[in-house]
Amino acid sequence: MIKRKLLALSLLVALFSCKKSEENLADSPTGWDILETPVESSLRGLSPLTGEIAWASGSEGTWLRTIDGGKTWDHGVIAGLDTVDFRSIHAFDALTAIVVSAGQPAVIYKTLDGGKTWDLKHQENEFAFLDGISFASSSRGFVIGDPEGGKWTILQTANQGNTWYPLDSLPGAVDGEAAFAASATSLLAEGNELWLGTGGTESNLHFSKDMGASWEKYSSPFIQGESSQGIFSIASMGKGEIVAVGGDYLNEEMQEGIAGIFVSSKKEWVKPQQGPSGYRSGVVYFSQQKWLIAVGPAGSDYSIDGGITWQPISADGFHAVKKGHADGSVWASGAKGKIAKLKY
Repeated sequence: MIKRKLLALSLLVALFSCKKSEENLADSPTGWDILETPVESSLRGLSPLTGEIAWASGSEGTWLRTIDGGKTWDHGVIAGLDTVDFRSIHAFDALTAIVVSAGQPAVIYKTLDGGKTWDLKHQENEFAFLDGISFASSSRGFVIGDPEGGKWTILQTANQGNTWYPLDSLPGAVDGEAAFAASATSLLAEGNELWLGTGGTESNLHFSKDMGASWEKYSSPFIQGESSQGIFSIASMGKGEIVAVGGDYLNEEMQEGIAGIFVSSKKEWVKPQQGPSGYRSGVVYFSQQKWLIAVGPAGSDYSIDGGITWQPISADGFHAVKKGHADGSVWASGAKGKIAKLKY
């Protein structure tokens, strides 16, 4: 009898929790809260931790950090490199972060003291171009770079970025295939899986189920053939569903071949019935609200049905969008020091 009562109580608690969770879901985003920052640099690197703590990086060697939700910012130039564009950043906590440059010099720096000092952890050769960073765990991460000699450049670390070395098995790349550093999110590390979305002469989705030991390649339905076209950003919705956005950054209004959902169990793409409003450089899955958020220089969009249909949020332009690691916050970064938080 007591067991039956406990079971009934457990079921009621579960039903109430589900109902409460559903009641907390907002209908849609209501816009962006644009934050005031002390810099004018183009910010493509973005790594929020919570609704209060976020890091960003970008052109002119710039880094920024807030620990009060964007009311105030610490900022500076990384290691005096005021001509370098740090388009990738990954923060571990309020004191520790890694930045990766795009272009030359191809370098990776790390700070342990909230940005006061930055130490060089890795430097690639004079031909390398590094496009993005993704961590699969608190210690293991990966950096993607453009192909060299018909193979992709992929670096890995197992100690929070203190040392870096290339993968033993690198996926092949066709001539003219490239990754984009527009939001530093064309590479996704999740569990034991690696996903890479590409563009240029071909737009493909490269996949490894075993952290880079072996690779598969799937052609994409994205616009492709030119150096400005293809997949620019990918995000996981869980259960093997990868959403991708992109297009042609030289034709921001084009709406064909700019978004898709790859269903790994079927190894096929699903095209949206109604896509984003144009070229989009960044996408994130906001799991708390079950939304997809996509951003680009000409505006932002959201989807509440897993990327099948998209609706505009606003005409505010951004380069990158990320979800806080620990709570229900979504941040975006863009040109001229622009940083914002999603309102809903």
